[in-house]
Amino acid sequence: MAEKVYKAGVKRESGYLYYIDKKGNVARVKMARGGKAARGKPEVLVKSGVSRVSGYLYFIDKGGDVARVKMARGGRKKSKKAAAKKTTKKAAKKTTKKAAKKTKKKARR
Repeated sequence: MAEKVYKAGVKRESGYLYYIDKKGNVARVKMARGGKAARGKPEVLVKSGVSRVSGYLYFIDKGGDVARVKMARGGRKKSKKAAAKKTTKKAAKKTTKKAAKKTKKKARR
């Protein structure tokens, strides 16, 4: 669950991209659509000056406030049973060249 860092109360308009700039302020820029010119100059809406902490993702929530959430790292953890099954299957599949030649000769007879 996200925690609110700063109450900005930004009202969104369609056609704009809202983000938090390097200085921690809430800014917006016109979105590029259908081959039109890319973006113009960013417009700072609220000078919040939020200082960022590493390991968190900062965004503007539905209410127009600055929020943050802990970043997910590493994906889903594997169970010990699944890891053990994979190692046993790999070990069983390995064969030497000599063993492979012998099985081919037996198959020809």
